Amino acid sequence: MEERCLTLAIETSCDETSAAVLVNGREILANIISSQVPVHQKFGGVVPEIASRKHIENVIPVVDACLKEANVKLEDINHIGVTYGPGLVGALLVGVAAAKSLSYILDVPLIGVNHLEGHIFANFLAHPELKPPFVALVVSGGHTSLVHVKDYNDFELIGQTRDDAAGEAFDKVARVMGLPYPGGPQIDRLAKAGNPEAIDFPQALHEKGNFEFSFSGLKSAVLNYLNSAKQKGEEINQADVAASFQRAVIEVLVHKALQAVKSVGVNTLVLAGGVAANSALRERLNNECEKTNIEFCYPTPILCTDNAAMIGCRAYYQSRLKEYSDLYLNAVPSLKLTSKVQAG
Repeated sequence: MEERCLTLAIETSCDETSAAVLVNGREILANIISSQVPVHQKFGGVVPEIASRKHIENVIPVVDACLKEANVKLEDINHIGVTYGPGLVGALLVGVAAAKSLSYILDVPLIGVNHLEGHIFANFLAHPELKPPFVALVVSGGHTSLVHVKDYNDFELIGQTRDDAAGEAFDKVARVMGLPYPGGPQIDRLAKAGNPEAIDFPQALHEKGNFEFSFSGLKSAVLNYLNSAKQKGEEINQADVAASFQRAVIEVLVHKALQAVKSVGVNTLVLAGGVAANSALRERLNNECEKTNIEFCYPTPILCTDNAAMIGCRAYYQSRLKEYSDLYLNAVPSLKLTSKVQAG
């Protein structure tokens, strides 16, 4: 039987301060998330300086609350996992500093975790039976990627966005439409009342065998449509705009994800990242995977958001390879999701 291993994880990449305690990487004892959405809502988006200050205020109380809920003491912890990128540099630095301090004080290993890998690993928490290999579609505010997960520590990047990420396009379109922050859930909600065929918005890089994404042209097309309608004094059906825009994004994501599964030769597709909470995207992928007998997994809503549990899961599998960081670990705001080859 595997020895009980406790991971304490910290996540501060954007506007959520989160801490989690996990047993052997897959069992969550506590996952505390302190959201800053109400703070940033009045600005229509995340203000990096304010986010950093809030993380400084919140990180220690959140860790304390997490340990209390998990009913464990600091001295019980076997290693510390922390997000070191990608994300907002000031926000990342707060979590990294806290994790380094705890690692030094407790004399336990420190593990720097790639936030995007964390999002993929959220699926291991939501689906205990899930094992590699599979293809992961990572869709968040800053990233849209297709990743071949060959093993727990062996990844290959298949394709990624050339410009705007899908989540970024959702937020920008929502802002122009006057919808409150965060915009993605607002578009999803509004689209339910609209006609997705009402407006023919463009879908870029749709050719077969191309696994890269581009959403800047689509975003511009929506902005041009809205501006043109206003100048002509035409009434804008916001639900139709939301539904048509969302359809254009989803068509590309679904098409490329299914093509990637076929190309790689696996039978499982997992969805990850903040946009994994989008109901229309989940429904469409689920339907298409059922038609083609592909196993489809996605995280529970709480695990779609930025959270420390997913970081702890990833850290645990890194610890099995002794993939530790030293106390010189620094924030890397533009950290990429690159290929990793399993050690040994």
